[in-house]
Amino acid sequence: MTGPGPFLLHERLRAHPDSHTLDRAVATGGYDGLRAALARPPGEIVDEVAASGLRGRGGAGFPTGRKWQFLAAGDEPRYLVVNGDEGEPGTFKDRELIERDPHQLVEGIAIASWAIGCHHAFAYVRGEFALGQERLSRAVAEAEAAGFLGPDVLGSGFALQVTVSPGAGAYICGEETALLESLEGQRGMPRIRPPFPAVKGLYQRPTVVNNVETISNLPWIARHGGEAFAAIGRDRSTGTRVFSLSGRVLRPGNYELELATTTFRDLIEDPELGGGVPDGELAAFVPGGASAPWFGPDQLDCPLDFDEVQERGSMLGSGAVIVMDDRHCPVRAAMRLVRFFAHESCGKCTPCREGTDWLAKAMGRIEGGGGRPADLDLLLDVCEGIAPGLSWPPAQTTICPLGPSVIPPIASSLALFRDDYVAHIDRRRCPHDR
Repeated sequence: MTGPGPFLLHERLRAHPDSHTLDRAVATGGYDGLRAALARPPGEIVDEVAASGLRGRGGAGFPTGRKWQFLAAGDEPRYLVVNGDEGEPGTFKDRELIERDPHQLVEGIAIASWAIGCHHAFAYVRGEFALGQERLSRAVAEAEAAGFLGPDVLGSGFALQVTVSPGAGAYICGEETALLESLEGQRGMPRIRPPFPAVKGLYQRPTVVNNVETISNLPWIARHGGEAFAAIGRDRSTGTRVFSLSGRVLRPGNYELELATTTFRDLIEDPELGGGVPDGELAAFVPGGASAPWFGPDQLDCPLDFDEVQERGSMLGSGAVIVMDDRHCPVRAAMRLVRFFAHESCGKCTPCREGTDWLAKAMGRIEGGGGRPADLDLLLDVCEGIAPGLSWPPAQTTICPLGPSVIPPIASSLALFRDDYVAHIDRRRCPHDR
């Protein structure tokens, strides 16, 4: 699903059921951006992306052009790795882009590779995305046969090989250094940084890791220019973004919206978008994926803006907006998120390995009616051991952010719904169960 334009990513797939095919891609302007990019020096493409203000769409929101500029000149070989290991609860935008418009992604990979001087790129796709892997692999083969990839891309003399690599379903491999470990055939566990991937990444060579949606924006930028992209949105939140809307809304789905000029209220309540809460009233929403601090109804008019959401104490993160209403249990919702992070901990760091499991057990005890008054302080005490200060962005005692990701569901739900926790403990059951 998509919302009101401008459409930078969804234009082809929203209009054509065969959007995943090469014929449809070419008929609707596919690979025109690659032709435009190859006609210019690689450095100019890097400058255009920097001028566009494009920021990573995977979670951190780091400026894409600046990340590319971290690569040291002349240090080759170098690699591009596309992160398609979309495993966070409520996030499903990259899956749609991979399945329904894989050629847009392949074209973006080729443009990025030309810009950074990469001759072998890797697309790491979540293991459960069977259809996405099939269609992306077919798109790579079709692009090679048509001359968009291979030893002489469109007669330019530029050689590019693209490898589609399936993951094994581990959420930790969405963290870029754990992803690189997995690509190398190692167990998916994060690396200590520095050095960062731009210095020593895949096979200890300079590497750029970008998200699927980030890379999918490049064909539009190559065709229209960085200034045109920067003119969409506002300030440091430029272009459009795909938001995965789920939970207690009438019309869940993926919606592409202009950043900064639209609000969470627009996304959740507009009849053409989420359509509002079907029963009851909105109680809270997660603004940027399972690891983002929750917002209450008072934040509905916050713009979909990277910086403003952070100033208000959360993040746009992975682009997943999960809506909760007043008819369902916030403690249970928080418990399920905590259990997810505890299950997906790789075990490398003690605070995460032990702390997430302790938190999951305490949350399960409270939600199941066996909680104790002291458990509320215990929860925050264990959270403090993983992310000291319980602030946002979090301090961390772990190598990667998975450990601190378990804190927001607990801290947010306690801040917004402490009475629900107390009722669970006092009544020895969930007050929302009928």
